[in-house]
This record gives sequence, structure tokens and C-alpha cells, in this order.
Amino acid sequence: MGLLIDGQWHDHWYDTAASGGRFERQPSAFRDKVGDRGFPAEAGRYRLYVSYACPWAHRTLIARALKGLEDALPVTVVEPLMLENGWELAEGADPLEGARFLHQLYTRAKADYSGRVSVPVLWDSQTATIVNNESAEILRMIDSAFGALASGPSLYPEDKREEIDAINAWVYDAINNGVYKAGFATTQAAYEEAVTALFAALARVEAILSERRFLVGDQPTEADWRLFTTLIRFDCVYVGHFKCALRRISDSPVLFAYLRDLYQVPGIAQTVRFDHIKTHYYASHRTINPTGIVPLGPDIDFTAPHGRG
Repeated sequence: MGLLIDGQWHDHWYDTAASGGRFERQPSAFRDKVGDRGFPAEAGRYRLYVSYACPWAHRTLIARALKGLEDALPVTVVEPLMLENGWELAEGADPLEGARFLHQLYTRAKADYSGRVSVPVLWDSQTATIVNNESAEILRMIDSAFGALASGPSLYPEDKREEIDAINAWVYDAINNGVYKAGFATTQAAYEEAVTALFAALARVEAILSERRFLVGDQPTEADWRLFTTLIRFDCVYVGHFKCALRRISDSPVLFAYLRDLYQVPGIAQTVRFDHIKTHYYASHRTINPTGIVPLGPDIDFTAPHGRG
């Protein structure tokens, strides 16, 4: 865990002292888009750097699978363990730049970059730079910017965008980022504030899904997939490691059936790697789990019938 300061790597954990013990996420720095001038949509031109462990990167892997872009948009996967050098790449894993650490890509794109080094990263091999490192924007690029290279229905249909955006806003704040607000909190008050908001939002999701199969309409949209990447990690990581322990997702008939419904969509199970997820959280966050011991379990069957037809 660390960050770059003027292009130099520093092994620093998050500083919550100035925010009353609250975790505050840094905005993404690279915000260009495929389809903008200088970044045309071309098969094989771009590469996606991801972690199977990271929920933000996971949403882009899901979009890539659903849109049939596996061949047009190749992927490099970082190692699950993230310690003093940040995200690492196995020797020979990076066919473009030969990087061993993800922060090397950031400084190749911007030599004096300052900030956290995160996944996903959308890299342009022709200009040797980062196009974008904001997962929400990369997800939408994968959905719509690759034109005829992509297939399948839109994850962000035009007639549902207002409702999707509204749901995304509170799901992101209270649930996607809420588990991190709880897990990285350094005061009791900040932790309880985050956990209370988290479970209130989960109850709100449960109420919606008691009335309909998916969050918006009768087909999964990006709102569902953005929520899915948090829910699939919840019982195996966030309940214990991040102390989000009021209730498990598997204790809710509605949420657990919904989670299984999404998991069983063709192509999705292959994007879920619990070995990477558990190793990353439990073994990397030594401030939270100093021993680095990765717990066994829980034993959950996501392939069981969900009954949400």
C-alpha cells in the first residue's frame, strides 16, 4: 500500500487523522476516453490492467465479458498480494511495458504523478499512456465506445439512465465505498457512522428487489453490476475483515437470491476469483490484519437455484 509523490514511490497507508478517522477516497486522475480525439476505438490497441481482488476493477471485467470484448481488449492481471511496492506484476506478465509494479505505468504516463496507484487502468499501447483510471468511466467506455467491436445489449440504456444514475449515487456512497469507510475507519464514531449507513442502504436495496428482479427494469444494468462486485465480496471479506458484521448477505433471502441470479449470468462466474479476493484483503492490509492470516470459508454455493425468474 502506498502512493506516488512527484513521481517517487512512498509506502504510506491512508492518513485519516485529518478527517476525524474517516476514510476519504482520492478522485481518479486520468479521465480521457476512448472515442475522444487521439483515442479511436481499435481492436488490440488498448489494454486493461486489473486486479481480480478489486471490486472497482471487477466491474470492468464484467462489462468486458458481457460485451464480448475479450479478444479486442486484452487484460493484464496484477498479483493479489499488495504490500510495500503497491500493486505488483509477475515477471513477464506485462507484455507492453515490462513493468513489475503498477506505479511504473503511472510514472511512464506522467513522470511527476502524485497520488494513489489504483486499478483498473486503461492503457493505450500506441501512445504509451494511461487513457483512464476511473472504473465507472471505463465501464461505460466498454459498454458503448467500442462500436461494432462489442456485442450484447447496453448496460446503460438511454431510457433508464436517470434512474440508473440515481441508484448508482447512493449505492456508491453507502455500499460500494461504504464498506471501505467502515473497514478503514480509525475511530469508533467514524466506523459506526459508516456501518449504520451501509446497512440502511442494503435494506433499501432489499426493499427494491422485493418488488422487482433487478434494480432498474427487467434486465441487469450497470447499476446491478456495480452493486454485485461489493455483494460478492461481502460475506467472505467485508463481514470479518471490514467489520461489516450486522448481517451477512447470505442471511437475506432476497439479497442472496439476487446475488446468485447475477452470478449465474453466462460469463460472470469466470470473473470471480475468491482466492485473489481473500488473499488480497486479508494478507495485504497489515494495518487491519497484522498476521496476514487468510481465514478458511465461508462455504457458500452461488450456483444453487435462485428462483427469481
